[in-house]
Amino acid sequence: MRRRARLMTATAAAALLIGCVSGPAASEPGPDREGERVLVFSKTAGFRHDSIPTGIATVKELGAEGGFAVDATEDAGAFTAANLAKYDAVVWLSTTGDVLNATQQGAFERYIRGGGAYVGVHAAADTEYDWPFYGGLAGAYFQSHPAIQPAKVHVEDHAHPATSHLGTGSWDRTDEWYNYRANPRDKTHVLASLDETSYTGGTMSGDHPIAWCQSDYQGGRSFYTGGGHTKESYAEPAFRQHLLGGIRWAVGAAQADCRPEKGYTPLFDGTAASLEGWKQAGPGSFALDEDDGTLTTVGGMGMLWYDRRELGSYSLKLDWRMRGDDNSGIFVGFPPSDDPWSAVNNGYEIQIDATDVPAKTTGSVYGFKSADLKRRDKALNPPGGWNTYEIRVEGERLRVYLNGIKINDFTNTDPARSLRQGHIGIQNHGDADEVSFRNIRVKDLPARRSGTPAPTVSEAGH
Repeated sequence: MRRRARLMTATAAAALLIGCVSGPAASEPGPDREGERVLVFSKTAGFRHDSIPTGIATVKELGAEGGFAVDATEDAGAFTAANLAKYDAVVWLSTTGDVLNATQQGAFERYIRGGGAYVGVHAAADTEYDWPFYGGLAGAYFQSHPAIQPAKVHVEDHAHPATSHLGTGSWDRTDEWYNYRANPRDKTHVLASLDETSYTGGTMSGDHPIAWCQSDYQGGRSFYTGGGHTKESYAEPAFRQHLLGGIRWAVGAAQADCRPEKGYTPLFDGTAASLEGWKQAGPGSFALDEDDGTLTTVGGMGMLWYDRRELGSYSLKLDWRMRGDDNSGIFVGFPPSDDPWSAVNNGYEIQIDATDVPAKTTGSVYGFKSADLKRRDKALNPPGGWNTYEIRVEGERLRVYLNGIKINDFTNTDPARSLRQGHIGIQNHGDADEVSFRNIRVKDLPARRSGTPAPTVSEAGH
């Protein structure tokens, strides 16, 4: 049931976005649609948080809001293959100590390796210290904590459903802030981190992740948040949305790029100052919302392009959102010009469009190569949700990743064009089209000599 529910969710979401390509838009789920189901597990063998009952009630409320059913237990006997198969995710809600025996641990490992999902809340990091599989799944183990106090949380990923609602400013909240035995950044995708200068008692040398995710931990998904110690946390709208977004991603109802990410330089970080390196070519413009950190297309047809330097071998990442059946794209590999048609004629466009033909719809190299539509549909969030592109250029090879999934692999053979050097830009398509962009960043990659194998898919995004 778990895999079937996840597949149906992804298919329905994709159908909403590409109805004119693949057939009619999805209707209400049929009578055989079972939906997502979540198990909340809150057994403790050490310190017991008095917020656990409030947390359980909150997850049930979020389930009613988010469309997933919720069961709750403190019985470790629930960890059998047959019972776990009923669930799309297991939420470890402030568990502590050694809570599963070896047989139960084995059942949970097989569940994760079979495509299950883990959501860890707060003291889930204070659990199962002698079980290496669990430590890797959670991402880090608890070490210590100072007194409950206010702190500033810095959002690092503005597209993941657990953090996309938080804007560009600091997320100011009060909780019990864990220090961890090791920094999870190298092995997980960090969603948010603590500003250790904003409170006392942080011990992680200024790099202090507090929420993170893993898109593939030995076959399963993993999301962890360090928040949730206090009862009051579960009444905070922003924290409730944070937890809901993490669960929705874990069960497969929303998609995001949760591969580890490091070494990127921001080209647009949501501020007016970061637009100083960009120029508008052609008519139209982009509206800046510094509170939300977004650029939204206005009029057209034109293009906002980065004129500070040309790029050669690189990984470009950016987040984008459509409101409905809109049109835009990302241009790469074009020479400097104030004429947007120069990018069309000399570069390549990675398309954003809900309902065009396959070679001109989301994920396509416009007019040259369609995306792998099945993989694209599985990775895609519907209109209104944020998506993340990685556009990876090495030599004349261009690869496109949508929410961490490779959906296109194109090699230029046109002698009149070249991907080896050029600028990048984002398109404003026309008055009827509204597409927003966030968090545009780039990482230079080593130039490959002809005949050198390309990095494997697992290396992309690191």
